[in-house]
Amino acid sequence: MAKKLTPWVLFGLVKELRVAAEDTRPLQVSGALAAQLEKELARGAAPGAIRSAGRIEDAAILVRVLGGAPTDDDERELRAAKRAKVPAVVVQTGTEVYDIPYVLATDVVMCRPGAGFPVEEIAAAVAARLGESATPLAARVPVLREPVSNALVSRFSRQNGIIGVAVFMPGADFAVLTLNQIRLVLRIAAAHGVELDQTRVPEVLATIGAGFGFRAIARQVLGFVPIAGWVVKGGIAYVGTRALGEAAHRYFHRAAEPAAEAKPVS
Repeated sequence: MAKKLTPWVLFGLVKELRVAAEDTRPLQVSGALAAQLEKELARGAAPGAIRSAGRIEDAAILVRVLGGAPTDDDERELRAAKRAKVPAVVVQTGTEVYDIPYVLATDVVMCRPGAGFPVEEIAAAVAARLGESATPLAARVPVLREPVSNALVSRFSRQNGIIGVAVFMPGADFAVLTLNQIRLVLRIAAAHGVELDQTRVPEVLATIGAGFGFRAIARQVLGFVPIAGWVVKGGIAYVGTRALGEAAHRYFHRAAEPAAEAKPVS
């Protein structure tokens, strides 16, 4: 049974994000040229958010840089991360493609010789690997904010599109779709280091919430498309959620700009 949209539900979402924000585990970089990649990822980051040494068990995610074929040290560290249930992303330098143990092919980013580290691709891989749990790290590492926001928007848009298709009873999906959209907005706020309490959430949603009107359009369209209406409904739920998420990203990006201009970590 779907949750009703009550102040207590909103309070629960805010509390959930506050608890998540207490997760201060860093992104750990290791391997060949780790110091250089650490420097690039740490631009504008909070002290200690990126590190190149320490216990893997205490990291939010491991980014391992390989200088070629995986060495015994590479395999040992990736195995330790897997055992500790710490997600891992591998940056493979060179032109050869190797079979890398303990990581999926989708978690490998290629770095071509002389091109420098593809920081945006690495950040996107980190965001995809961590999912919603990336928000507290993104709050402290500006380079992660856009890819984390993009990943959140894609994830919640797909969820709402599926819900829009699957729920046939008129109005039954309203609470679920809206709850997902509120959760998306709060997650994007958290990823930008913007803290909201339950009293400010309605004000923020009103500012960036033009996407909520898509559900009313969907109901009208359903009256004209009785057979394939569920497809239209799912599509509008998807597009509306994506529009709301992208608006939220722009809103909180501007709100976080002063923090993003902080002095880079040396």
